[in-house]
Amino acid sequence: MNVGVVGNPRYRDLGSILASLARAASRLAFTLYTEESLAPLWPAPQPKPLTEAPLLDCLITLGGDGTLLRGARVLNGANTPILGVNLGRVGFLTTASAQTLDWALDALVRKAYGTESRLALHPSIVDKSGKSRTEPIVLNDVVVHKGGLARVVRLKVSVDGDEVGQYSADGIIVSTPTGSTAYSMSAGGPIVVPGVDAIVVTAICPHTLAVRPLVIPAHSTISIEPIPPWTDQVLVSYDGQVGTTIQPGERLLARRAAQPVLLIRLGPEGFFARLRKKLQWGDLTDRERK
Repeated sequence: MNVGVVGNPRYRDLGSILASLARAASRLAFTLYTEESLAPLWPAPQPKPLTEAPLLDCLITLGGDGTLLRGARVLNGANTPILGVNLGRVGFLTTASAQTLDWALDALVRKAYGTESRLALHPSIVDKSGKSRTEPIVLNDVVVHKGGLARVVRLKVSVDGDEVGQYSADGIIVSTPTGSTAYSMSAGGPIVVPGVDAIVVTAICPHTLAVRPLVIPAHSTISIEPIPPWTDQVLVSYDGQVGTTIQPGERLLARRAAQPVLLIRLGPEGFFARLRKKLQWGDLTDRERK
């Protein structure tokens, strides 16, 4: 079994976890491939780099949700399931922890797991002539916002060529159901259950009360175009981790990716149980009865 490993080296115990993973790989007949940035943390002999990996049977992410999101971009549309191992606090998207890693690896070998198919976005940036540049596959969200000073930006939003309106806001979030519990939720967007086939468009601090989040069909193409003179220093962020600029005359197109992202799930815990556990959904236990 070919297993890729992506990790966040800022976690102090990552070296010991990689050593445990290497021992388990020997026992379970895994062939490991690693991000090159993790190479100094592995015990000898170090795994080969991910860039030399054949088709992966699984990708293990060691960190938090951000590490899992980065792992999804590393796969870039490959039909490879992701086993997220949480080393941080929340880990809403992950399914295992450092304490349950050995159990999770045994389940992986026995194929005693389920997978959740998560809609991903395939963004591109198109210039005046129609020439486009493809950007990374994203699992959470694409955000168009102003760079530099905290200033309003004016953006024209269209869905399948039909203009929705011109937004005055700090930015626009185009979110998948997975990303609906992230930045979009913080900006007032709805929580969308992962199995719902939809995309959410949420304005960030809109300058009018008439603007509300939109839930649109997943087959739609969303276009976001900065309106002059608000075209300088406009940025696009992908999953809040990487990004690029939109030059005057360019526009962002966000559409459903051809392939979903597959998340491994261990045990019976479902989406709503994770909401209650990880996000304290509906939790009133910390409030004293008056």
